[in-house]
Amino acid sequence: MNVTHLECGACGLSHEARRLLNLCRECGKPLLVRYDLEQAARTLTKESLRTRRADLWRYSEVLPVERDENIISLGEGWTPLLSAPQLAAQVGLKKLFIKDESQNPTQSFKARGMAAAVSMAKELGARKLAVPSAGNAAGALAAYAARAGLEAFIFMPKDTPRANVIECEQTGAHVTLMNGLITDCGAEVARRKDAEGWFDVSTLKEPYRVEGKKTLGYELAEQMDWELPDVVIYPTGGGTGLIGMWKAFEEMEQMGWIGKKRPRMVTVQAAGCAPIVRAFEEGKRFADEFPNAQTTASGLRVPRAIGDFLILDALRASGGTAISVTDEELIAATGEIGASEGLFCAPEGAACLPALKKLIAAGEVKEDESVVLFNTGAGVKYLESYGG
Repeated sequence: MNVTHLECGACGLSHEARRLLNLCRECGKPLLVRYDLEQAARTLTKESLRTRRADLWRYSEVLPVERDENIISLGEGWTPLLSAPQLAAQVGLKKLFIKDESQNPTQSFKARGMAAAVSMAKELGARKLAVPSAGNAAGALAAYAARAGLEAFIFMPKDTPRANVIECEQTGAHVTLMNGLITDCGAEVARRKDAEGWFDVSTLKEPYRVEGKKTLGYELAEQMDWELPDVVIYPTGGGTGLIGMWKAFEEMEQMGWIGKKRPRMVTVQAAGCAPIVRAFEEGKRFADEFPNAQTTASGLRVPRAIGDFLILDALRASGGTAISVTDEELIAATGEIGASEGLFCAPEGAACLPALKKLIAAGEVKEDESVVLFNTGAGVKYLESYGG
């Protein structure tokens, strides 16, 4: 399509695009896909979007798949941006929205990234895909790999929500449960991938999951009539969605769709696992591994994120911040959101509400500002978190 090359997000080194690659060959940091945006903008226009398919592939000119027959889709993307008037009234805002990612296939935003990653893995000749996951990424890989006719090898902590484990088993994946955290699962994938012939599709250890996730930013702009919100509050584990949105905003500006205005980007993490929050507060560009990571919000139990500097760069460039909330706060928030707006959010998504309350109390969000909370998944996949 319009891909020109892959570029290291840290050192800027250019890499060839049409090869299976993981990290930068010089510094080992994430690779980002770069496009000929002038060429893309010739056919990808605001007007053309009016008649396009209602999924993330509507933005095909800025997605990496070259041949349509390699697109692996279950209908991901184009999720609703819901007004939340009752919740807004309770917290004292006039314009509050929830981007509801639970309505994706496999019931989480992870479907976006895996749709792009698996499509590209198929196009570039991979046959066996492996991933460490705290839950929802595993379910998404299992589903999309099955759809593509590829094998999926999944490594999850033993305390991963049971729904995720069953989901992977029932969609044909090879599932290994491990003692420890997602970082331990990642180390196991790294140790075995060469001998086993696996292509590693870990968060930001390949270039294409972020491309699927960046469609969050395109959709947000389109659904808000090309006027970005003042504040985006985003639950952050590996941070691919936030990084992807920031990339989307830059691409849209280069194509002339939006101006220089950006939302203030806010990372939300659990108090028991908050490496990005700690690094932000300490003024660091890279985050140290968070010791003894614990939280019931399994998607936030990521003690070390390889894209840490990309998250922190976006927070600071946007004038945003990073906030931690307790498990008690995020579980209580699930009920508040549910009773107010009828959404049974995942614990990660629910964490956005107490973060918003803290920002309002600190005077960092004003009554007349527009705010978007991201619900990244469905609460029904986390019944253990609610005493179920």
